[in-house]
Amino acid sequence: MVGAAAMHAAPALTAIAPLRRHLFPRLAGIGASGHVALTFDDGPDPKSTPAFLDVLDGLGWHATFFMLGDMVRKAPGLAAEVAAAGHEVAVHGETHRSMLWRTPWSVADDVARGRDIVAGATGVDSEFFRPPYGMLSGGALRAARCCDLDVVLWTAWGRDWRPEATPESVTEDVLRGHLDGGTVLLHDSDCTSSPGSWMSAVGALPRLAESLALRDLRVGTLHEHFTLEPIG
Repeated sequence: MVGAAAMHAAPALTAIAPLRRHLFPRLAGIGASGHVALTFDDGPDPKSTPAFLDVLDGLGWHATFFMLGDMVRKAPGLAAEVAAAGHEVAVHGETHRSMLWRTPWSVADDVARGRDIVAGATGVDSEFFRPPYGMLSGGALRAARCCDLDVVLWTAWGRDWRPEATPESVTEDVLRGHLDGGTVLLHDSDCTSSPGSWMSAVGALPRLAESLALRDLRVGTLHEHFTLEPIG
């Protein structure tokens, strides 16, 4: 019993960013040097996702959107619009609940339902999965394998869910992370965050574009991130 519980909880240690970056680089989101994978969690959300799509279009960027099945069910047309705009769709589960405190069969059902809802709305089979809160469990890893999904977390985040977040603070927090060959986490919805916090994330994108351009870093999807030839 104790051994089974330990095996279930052990993957949660990957929530420690330096540990996962050094021991599990692909899980952390380390890909091609010279490239940054831009990812968004928790959408699609009719009140905020369209603003992200507009800004990304203006920047000429494509990103990976980790969608919640519950949110896709409410706005399937918007999920399809994200995919039609050339962005990559990925799975964030059906519901935004930590998988560490759920049974393996509950987690398996959640991941499979999330995958099927996203595919049904967008017509695209997802390649990637990210657990809510970035909290992995043994059950979550098994569920992702069974659904043929590659688990990817992040190497930089904007802490954009906080009520005190601003476009400036989000930009500064992202720039403190590992960027060259790394993966950035932002949120295109405030459904699990402080109300209105998405505006800080979308407001940070032009600022990030300037900073990343100065570092000669390309921005794109996770699929590009793991398949591009590194620069240099």
